Amino acid sequence: MITFTIDGIQAEAESSTTILQVARDMDINIPTLCHHEALQSYGACRLCVVEMQKGKRTRIVTSCNYPVEDGMVVRTDTERVLAVRRLVIELLLARCPNVTVIKERAQELGITEPRFKKDNNFCILCGQCIRVCREVVGVEAIGFAGRGVSREVAPPFFDPARQCIGCGSCVYICPTGIITMEDVKDAPSHSPDGGSVMGTQRIMHNWKQTFRMAECKSCGRPFLPQVQIDFMVEKCNIPREELEVCKTCKP
Repeated sequence: MITFTIDGIQAEAESSTTILQVARDMDINIPTLCHHEALQSYGACRLCVVEMQKGKRTRIVTSCNYPVEDGMVVRTDTERVLAVRRLVIELLLARCPNVTVIKERAQELGITEPRFKKDNNFCILCGQCIRVCREVVGVEAIGFAGRGVSREVAPPFFDPARQCIGCGSCVYICPTGIITMEDVKDAPSHSPDGGSVMGTQRIMHNWKQTFRMAECKSCGRPFLPQVQIDFMVEKCNIPREELEVCKTCKP
């Protein structure tokens, strides 16, 4: 166990524990945008910075991926820390002035208007959609493209995301709501023999992909993209019959 101090309170934690994890266990508020418990720590947004002192040295570190150290002193709300957070959120507010989560974070830090030129973007480049696709789903359908101010999330070569399975994990984890999917009823879908059948399709608008929804063998309602079922059967070695029944109809 590591012994250290955070905001004047002595604490103990295992050596692999991050400062953010300890702070949350102690109900100490540290704002984040790119952090999610289901994903590996990334440290992209820099909003979770804290001031860390070890010996005579004091520096700013990202709490989400900085492990605790014996004897360290952590301060989460010094003026230096708040100044960094204000600058970060001010830049994000200029980039995404109409994103609710950014406006809320800015209000918490006392920022009403950014000093910088406003854009009208809705992606904050947190990378959560990319990481959930890779780390949790096990697919790498999307990634970062471009550099600097032109950086964005996109499928390879901006073509339709061939590896996407339509699971919607990226939609659910996106903090800004810019990633969207839509289930369309009675849409034409191509059958294996080259014909066309009517059914429900899932459209992943951002990744330019459309998937045929499989219907529950019990109630007949569409519930999962067929390609997602195929992926789970192959990757997880789950019997297909267990995946062909929706959650409601499972015994």
